[in-house]
Amino acid sequence: MTRPSHRLFAAVYDTATSPFENLIEEHRRYLARGASGNVLDVGAGTGANIPYLAEAGATVHAVEPDPHMRKRAHRRAAREDAGVEIRDDLAGSLSYDDATFDRVTAGLVFCTIDEPHEALDEIARVLRPGGEFRFLEHVGDEGVVRRIQETANPVWRRCAGGCRLDRDTVSTFEAHGSFETVETGRFRGVPPVSPLVRGVLRV
Repeated sequence: MTRPSHRLFAAVYDTATSPFENLIEEHRRYLARGASGNVLDVGAGTGANIPYLAEAGATVHAVEPDPHMRKRAHRRAAREDAGVEIRDDLAGSLSYDDATFDRVTAGLVFCTIDEPHEALDEIARVLRPGGEFRFLEHVGDEGVVRRIQETANPVWRRCAGGCRLDRDTVSTFEAHGSFETVETGRFRGVPPVSPLVRGVLRV
């Protein structure tokens, strides 16, 4: 598996996405709502989920393979005094034992994962029986917007850390045999990162 390394993207990410993050704060809170016990944040990026998970009272662990993003996630965890362990694992190759976590979260991550099925296998493996996988992702739209997303994808991926605009992520989640769907919801995003989908799966 290729490890991501996007120095410039990481340097500008928080500033560039600040207006978008203000719009999706409620969705970030959704990922953390009711979190307790051991929680793993997959693809932590610069640590956007960490403050919400820590505030909920969970014991937070995180993985982020990009060293430049991970450095910023460490800084955010320190500012929040969250005491978060952040490993450099890829989502498809987690270094945790089976049934370690009560919840796994992923916020705007699966658009960049090369092998989403392997990542889901690993998430299912590290969750305890009855554990939750909570996600917030952007997915491909329909019609003209979908065609625009597909056309923009090659350039967008180069500029946005490997992000794909047209992933059918929820269909991939729901087709995975290890999970049952508890709930999903669809929301307007900010084109071309739209629509947003969030939900809960359970092992």
